[in-house]
Amino acid sequence: MTPPLILITNDDGYAAAGIQTLAAAVAQLGEVIIVAPDGPRSGAACGISSYTPVSYRRVQPGIFACSGTPVDCVKLACEHIVPRRPDLILSGINHGDNASISVHYSGTMGAVLEGCMKGIPSIGLSLYLRRGESYAQHPVSADTLSAIGRLCGNVLAAGLPCDVCLNINIPQSDHFGGWQVARQARGQWSAEWQATPDPHAFTLTGTFTDLEPEATDTDFAALRSGRCSIVPVSVDMTAHAAMPQITTLLQTEQ
Repeated sequence: MTPPLILITNDDGYAAAGIQTLAAAVAQLGEVIIVAPDGPRSGAACGISSYTPVSYRRVQPGIFACSGTPVDCVKLACEHIVPRRPDLILSGINHGDNASISVHYSGTMGAVLEGCMKGIPSIGLSLYLRRGESYAQHPVSADTLSAIGRLCGNVLAAGLPCDVCLNINIPQSDHFGGWQVARQARGQWSAEWQATPDPHAFTLTGTFTDLEPEATDTDFAALRSGRCSIVPVSVDMTAHAAMPQITTLLQTEQ
């Protein structure tokens, strides 16, 4: 019987500690192939290389470095690199969280959404780190990695709902604190540009504010309580609940 094929990518690069740790955590579930950027691509979101050719090279058996974005990695892997259609796509473990509105900027989640749009069960995983901290300082605990492996096994067996992928964020902890299925917190970035010696040039930075810090059902609430948050994310961005109100606006205009 052919073992499940697990495709793993990220936006930190194929050599990052997080992706290597994730690959080891799911190695027992099937055949694992890494196709990831050849360097950092944080903030790439769902970006694709529209104007430049994308290439790849084999770094070692089962590991390929791609010159493009995380989404390019998934597209190229599925069409030209992996031997068959993946049964599961994983992205991460990202060096930094992708909770709340950061999901919109995340190259980690861009790859996950691409896999979801291809009808492949897809999961993004990210580790909460404060500015200046590294994965080496706060590695994901062994029992958390075991829990991730079990979850991936369950997804391989049962799948995910149509057009739904998972955004998982992991707190800093030396032990597994459990799961919490949560919603995306309302948040906002501010003070996003830092000046440089050139008065017309700036580097991206920013301060994030959780706009509902008292809520207990959000991804950041889960992280604060020491639990791994799981936010189901849909590729359908339609605001279905708002459709009646928009229809009313159109009727008013008439």
